[in-house]
Amino acid sequence: MTLSPPSLPYLESAAEPVIGAPALLGIPFDGTACFRKGAALGPDSIREASDCLESYSPSLRRDLNLSPFGDLGNLILAGENAEKINILAEEASHYLLSKKLIPFLLGGEHSFTPGAVAAALKHHPDLAVVQFDAHADLRNEWSGTRWSHACCMRRIRDMISPSRILQCGIRSGSSMEFNDLRESGCLVSPDIDSLGSALKKVEGLPLYLTLDLDFLDPADLPGTGTPEPGGVNWQELEELLAALPWHRVVACDVVELAPELDPTGRSSILAAKIIREILLSLPSHPAD
Repeated sequence: MTLSPPSLPYLESAAEPVIGAPALLGIPFDGTACFRKGAALGPDSIREASDCLESYSPSLRRDLNLSPFGDLGNLILAGENAEKINILAEEASHYLLSKKLIPFLLGGEHSFTPGAVAAALKHHPDLAVVQFDAHADLRNEWSGTRWSHACCMRRIRDMISPSRILQCGIRSGSSMEFNDLRESGCLVSPDIDSLGSALKKVEGLPLYLTLDLDFLDPADLPGTGTPEPGGVNWQELEELLAALPWHRVVACDVVELAPELDPTGRSSILAAKIIREILLSLPSHPAD
């Protein structure tokens, strides 16, 4: 199965992941970064750091060498704005879903997530979204565009009812955003009990997971464009990920790694480890 047909010339790779498995795709874009840029380098930095990691996860007792997945490289970009990036993310995700693959997008900044969610909605009209993030991202417009990374969850709210959106770990936003979070019931504390209770509201529904790496404490992951004091550590994130019903996750993304903002390299290593754990958690249903 070739994943770079003439209709999608902007895919970097013609790799052939196993049908039913996750397919990684990098989106190296940080054009709306409103504090510090650098997330465009995130996908390739994750790949480079992954070479330093074992393929085996002791906590999951699974090995990537025994788990089918594909890596399509990055979208080939040439000066597109954020709205166009969302169109490309939607087209690519729709294509992968139509091939019975699980789109796993690597940022880049958070601005492309609405496009990926729009594609998942075409295939799963009852889709619910789980966001792990430090920021509410509920601005209607920011820095002159409705497609800023600060607006991504507002654009998703344009498509999906708040009753099917869980926004976990938010610790930064305007008073209007926090009023919205509380009134809508979307706000979820970043602990196992709260997440478990919130997931009952979307029980049985297909899920899209979007994980902004600034969800973690910047003491653990400083290489991100808009770090916020506080946040979870690796052990707490591992527990939260383990609580998700992965058999219902149909697409996901991990965004906002800005590797050059962390000269130690530990942010890229932690991001790569998170990618490994998610790949090993995602459902894989290879064709017979």
